[in-house]
Amino acid sequence: MAALALVGSASGMERITISGTSFILERSGRPFAPWGFNYDRDSRSREIEDYWELEWSTVEQDFREMKDLGANVVRVHLQIGRFLPEPDRPDQANLARLERLLALAERTGLYLDLTGLGCYHKPAVPRWYDALDEAGRWRAQKRFWSEIAARCAKSPAVFCYDLMNEPVVPGGKDEPGDWLGKGPGFGGKYYVQKISLDLAGRTRGEVARRWLVTLRDAIREHDKRTPITVGLVDWSLDRPGLFSGITPGIVADELDFVSVHLYPQAGKVAEALATLKQFARGKPLVIEETFPLSCSIEEFRRFVKDARPTAAGLIGFYWGQTPAELERSGSIGDAITRAWLLYFKNKE
Repeated sequence: MAALALVGSASGMERITISGTSFILERSGRPFAPWGFNYDRDSRSREIEDYWELEWSTVEQDFREMKDLGANVVRVHLQIGRFLPEPDRPDQANLARLERLLALAERTGLYLDLTGLGCYHKPAVPRWYDALDEAGRWRAQKRFWSEIAARCAKSPAVFCYDLMNEPVVPGGKDEPGDWLGKGPGFGGKYYVQKISLDLAGRTRGEVARRWLVTLRDAIREHDKRTPITVGLVDWSLDRPGLFSGITPGIVADELDFVSVHLYPQAGKVAEALATLKQFARGKPLVIEETFPLSCSIEEFRRFVKDARPTAAGLIGFYWGQTPAELERSGSIGDAITRAWLLYFKNKE
């Protein structure tokens, strides 16, 4: 990643735009390298919509802490059921809280990666949503992004819209309503989501392209400027074995930049770097999720250093606890998170 750009003040925050394979600040033309956190949950595994109504001070404090750690981007995960409780009735209260979050981001000088359509907590997913067929589900997703973009278009604090976290196009025909697959992932949440259950004679690439264009165009009706991406799993390369059905080439053709979720494995840093290079498609490439989950902090440091020529930015994780708070815990997991945060702050 390039050197970090200075982010504008609360009153003069510059929009982010794209130049070649990099990001720049729109007015000054200075380079901007995303260096930030996924703020996907707190230390109690609650999503932001679970506490931002009654515990807004917690959100404000967490944003200050992320800023103090050196972040310039925060990735926020928005759950579809919280913003679209019914097909034609957006939740105005949560849309207003989103606007409040934009104002907080502007005050603190933190850009937002707004990732949408989350269904992470399966019991909270509206029943009507899972009962829809593909066409109906896409219509609901269009409505979600239309409402979000209409509220966010004027704010310079939006770094990007991420259409969905880890979408996949299955290669066969799945059961009706089986949009989230067989079981939860890390932390009991469902991070992977299907965008189709039946190819119906189409190729996986055709389905992926049409879906991307459908949601992209819904956003562009309200916001012509903010970059759009989608968060790809690292098995989005068309090669033998597990394949998401959405290649980085399709994303690069239809969206503004490519995002990949990549966690280096112990003893396999070179393999992770080789995978990363295959996501480079002539547009900015962001490592939108990463963490020393399965490798040492030393190996992770080497991964980030060697990724810099390829990646335009990196986004790790922050779960609402500072290094000082984590040090008092004594748990192995918290020790790993603390080491990550100290590495992040020192920008080694």
